Amino acid sequence: MLNRFIYGIDYLSRTVGHAFAWCVVILTLGTSYEVFVRYALNDPTSWAFDMSYMMYGGLFLMAGAYTLSRNGHVRGDFIYRMWRPRVQGYLELVLYFLFFFPGVLALVVAGWHYGYDAYKIREVSVNSPVGVPVWQLKMLIPFGAGMLALQGVAEVLRCVLCIRDGRWPQRLHDVEELEDALIQAHAQQAKGEQK
Repeated sequence: MLNRFIYGIDYLSRTVGHAFAWCVVILTLGTSYEVFVRYALNDPTSWAFDMSYMMYGGLFLMAGAYTLSRNGHVRGDFIYRMWRPRVQGYLELVLYFLFFFPGVLALVVAGWHYGYDAYKIREVSVNSPVGVPVWQLKMLIPFGAGMLALQGVAEVLRCVLCIRDGRWPQRLHDVEELEDALIQAHAQQAKGEQK
């Protein structure tokens, strides 16, 4: 039952992360178009800079929960990884409540006020004469932080299961790091050579 709840949150984070991953495609196409018209036609656009930071910002705001669900955030774990899983679970549980939730919930509250104020005045970019609307990006701040907080609940439940069972529960996987695939391929090749 608890695993199904965790996987449900993971699935939501994956769905939102995959949806916002399309920002990379839009960003690439828009930037390529801008480079072409700027240098080949000598006719730069007035919206390219705004589009690039909005796509990049949207991607990073909404992909944080996905990255957390895959245990992909950077950490300095040169000592941590040598500890038993139960000790890791206790430490992570404490750190989530001491640092993660206060910071993320502060981001939800402050982000809501910031985004709502931008929405009320229908804020536009000051970086171009076109006046590209930016209030939508600012409204993503509390939603991205809310998704991160929800994924944090799943991570806390993972800690509880690890403390109870003595091992970390499985995570959903939809991508594989190239480095991991290469390590596995070399290990299989070494096994084949030993036989």
